[in-house]
Amino acid sequence: MEPFATYPSLNGKTVLVTGGGSGIGADIAAGFAAQGARVGIVDIEAEGATALLSGFDGDHAFAHCDLRDIDALQAGFAELTEKLGPAQVLVNNAARDDRHDWAKVTADEWDERMDVNLRHMFFAIQAVAPAMIAAGGGSIINMGSNSWWETGAGFPAYATAKAAVHGLTRTMARELGGHRIRVNTVVPGWIMTERQKNLWVTPETLARQLDRQCLPDPIDPVYVARMVLFLASDDAAMCSANNFMVEAGSI
Repeated sequence: MEPFATYPSLNGKTVLVTGGGSGIGADIAAGFAAQGARVGIVDIEAEGATALLSGFDGDHAFAHCDLRDIDALQAGFAELTEKLGPAQVLVNNAARDDRHDWAKVTADEWDERMDVNLRHMFFAIQAVAPAMIAAGGGSIINMGSNSWWETGAGFPAYATAKAAVHGLTRTMARELGGHRIRVNTVVPGWIMTERQKNLWVTPETLARQLDRQCLPDPIDPVYVARMVLFLASDDAAMCSANNFMVEAGSI
């Protein structure tokens, strides 16, 4: 990463990142590793995650699991805790913004998108919170989306799940705040990950997006990672239950 802020409070902390093997999650994982944290990645894609971690200095670990399987998620978190110690930071990053036609979505497809984009976040919090309570605090960062803020079309199940993330953040901030556990949502705009560029970015769609933004530049994943690092650090000690936007002023 470029030489931006260093947070001494992150050095040596155990950080778990779901979906940390690619996209925004990879930049988040790299950012924590550069801060001297112990990074654990939970991901369905083993090759990318292990290759990423192999390039980091220090102690890091990977647990393979499909986050739609809650038993596997809990086992993966237990495996990482055994290797790296109890999590002091959780980044609920994993999601998949597949496009779908509202008129053709089946009940099973709807449920699957809730599983991919929402359900695992609650159970990840449930898995790490007891150790955070015992330690006297922690930071949980849920990844939202500006898709529903912008009234975006083409992915109603995804947008619904992402809107619900904000409710999850608010209620869990209240549930856990007495234990000095902070829970926040980071809201990315249209981030130029390789997946987005391969599937949906064209000169025309990018031009429309940049015209919508107050700032005229495409948003790289590293900008989201920098916000996550801040919220995980002790510098954000009084930040909880809120949305932190990284969308270049598009809402």
